[in-house]
Amino acid sequence: MSLIDIEGISFQYPNGNQVLEGLSLHLEEGDKIGLLGENGTGKTTLFHIILGLLKPTKGEITIFGKRRETEQDFKKIRRSIGLLFQDSDDQLFCPSVIEDVAFGPLNMGMNHHEATERAEQTLEELGILRFRDRVPYQLSGGEKRLVSMATILSMRPEILLLDEPTTGLDEKTKKRLISVLQNYPAKAWIIISHVQSTIEAMSNKYYKLNEGRIA
Repeated sequence: MSLIDIEGISFQYPNGNQVLEGLSLHLEEGDKIGLLGENGTGKTTLFHIILGLLKPTKGEITIFGKRRETEQDFKKIRRSIGLLFQDSDDQLFCPSVIEDVAFGPLNMGMNHHEATERAEQTLEELGILRFRDRVPYQLSGGEKRLVSMATILSMRPEILLLDEPTTGLDEKTKKRLISVLQNYPAKAWIIISHVQSTIEAMSNKYYKLNEGRIA
């Protein structure tokens, strides 16, 4: 089953910087796609376009079999697609880790007890339940990365869009994260990184983003 179909997407920033040009990508159920590319090649921009946070200058986006164009179109599918931002500080904004991780489940309609239970379970799966009552901005870069991942996984999205998921993690923590993701029941995911070993470990197919297109 096709989950995301991107056809001929182009995007240019207001300063004239063209980062995507005629890009096409198809995500099928079971796909674990890795996108490899240097900084500034449009990887993060692509994720933001998929979720409707940026509007392409050209091209079409179809998600779950329906073309998505308006804010309302994208709003309907955002609960089903979990986006890990490149910068963890963009994802963490609550006074404590447990509040950040429970925020998504609360907004999905869970009561406080259910959301807290889900958040604790997710933190435990990632091996960071000890961070439960910590203040997010006081965590290290790698610790913030794991908490940011927990905020996504606690909502149990069907599709994962992971932007540099292993940044700041030591080898032991990387292996744990990869193990958690391999056992996570997502229908598919796309991972972007500039580190080939990360892409190879977390993907069943991978491509290089070069000059605004998939190579």
